[in-house]
Amino acid sequence: MFLQTDVPAQGGLVGLLFPFILMGVLFYFMLLRPQQKQQKERKAMLDALKKGDKIVTVGGIFGELVAFKEDYVTLEVADKVQLKVSRSGISHVVK
Repeated sequence: MFLQTDVPAQGGLVGLLFPFILMGVLFYFMLLRPQQKQQKERKAMLDALKKGDKIVTVGGIFGELVAFKEDYVTLEVADKVQLKVSRSGISHVVK
């Protein structure tokens, strides 16, 4: 009695690559897509800034926007006290 050992492998290349494809899809939906969404929202927030908006910087400084330049904005943090801050240093707008 001989056992048959010539059984063809089922799944082949697709079965071998399936875990890697699944990991790639999960990586995209759990890491890349939310990050792209957050970047898009941040860009929209920075583009919508206007004079008089009250903002908070990344460092935690509260101030009111007084002037705009291409790369930086000027904040008034107290009477006659103004700071120049990079646009990328703006955390969020205070409502």
